Amino acid sequence: MNAKTRRKLEMGTRVLNFSRVHPDASPGYAAALSRLEERLTRAQDLAGQQRDGILDVRAATVQKRDLRRLMRGTQLKHLARVAEVAARDVPELATKITLTPRPNTYLGFRTAARGMVAEAQTQKELLVKHGLVDTVLDSLVEALNQFDRAVEQGTDARRSHVGASAELDAVGDEIVQIVNVMDGLNRYRFAKDAESLAAWESSSNIFGPPRPASQAPAEGEIKPAA
Repeated sequence: MNAKTRRKLEMGTRVLNFSRVHPDASPGYAAALSRLEERLTRAQDLAGQQRDGILDVRAATVQKRDLRRLMRGTQLKHLARVAEVAARDVPELATKITLTPRPNTYLGFRTAARGMVAEAQTQKELLVKHGLVDTVLDSLVEALNQFDRAVEQGTDARRSHVGASAELDAVGDEIVQIVNVMDGLNRYRFAKDAESLAAWESSSNIFGPPRPASQAPAEGEIKPAA
């Protein structure tokens, strides 16, 4: 969640709390308040979806990294070394089953590894003759299937948190609109009540309650412009 949207949601929460302490019986105000509460509840759900999506993307990335390291260091290395020996009988194996420098992307790695597996399965009898262990090839296939699932998990999680982020921004804008509608009525309600009006202005200020002028911003904090 970006800082601007976070400030909007925090402002909406302050306004909701203020409105519960300073209720108004008019149907229009009650409708606005109900809408505000519904939007804040939706924002909480979206924030959870966003957080879960980010965590799932990170978990998928770790799994892909670990699986790639394992396959390159064990199964693919074994397969490439067997193919190097078998290339004496079938020279093209030297280029079809070879452990190239690490690809820059996970997609590149997956494509190369799948190609090696396909060729190994085609030439399995020859490769076994030169030392290929069946269980290593089988475990490589399973590891690649796990890798594919991790890729899919990461893609779905990224789509989820990006969608949640976009909707959160929209909800933040809706909250500002609702508060703007409530602002006119509250300024009328508290026109002769300076204390309540000041409390409303503080609650509906998107930057939060004002601090004393003598209070300096914390280190690294940007003090909002007036």
